[in-house]
Amino acid sequence: MSQQIRRATPGDYIRIMEIWESAVTATHDFLLEEDFIYFKQIIPKNYLPHLNVFLLIEQGEQIGFASASEGNLEMLFIHNEYRGKGYGKRLFHFMKELQGITRVDVNEQNRQAVGFYDKLGFKKTGRSEKDGSGKNYPILHMAL
Repeated sequence: MSQQIRRATPGDYIRIMEIWESAVTATHDFLLEEDFIYFKQIIPKNYLPHLNVFLLIEQGEQIGFASASEGNLEMLFIHNEYRGKGYGKRLFHFMKELQGITRVDVNEQNRQAVGFYDKLGFKKTGRSEKDGSGKNYPILHMAL
């Protein structure tokens, strides 16, 4: 298994958004179509340029990405074709070691993600009615 993780560049944004779209389509069935379109437009413009994003590459194929800031895991997405095979856990542990992650915010309605972080040892510490964009998607705040 030939795996690498490297910092993403703006040239990777198209593939990052393909990974994001694949993962979100598979796990965010609660997301309204207009919000899906909204996030698809603002993530590459307003988020990615301001974050240190790391790509997980398996045999030359970019299959996942993650970003963290000040101990908070901001994003972790694995392409749907590769989910459930340990890649998310591998990317999480890389980010934890690199960035000292102790917190994550998760869409409450994304049961798969809540379960994933549960298995990694995170516990619920709080809840917000709206997401970071002010949209009506409850967020669970979790910490190690």
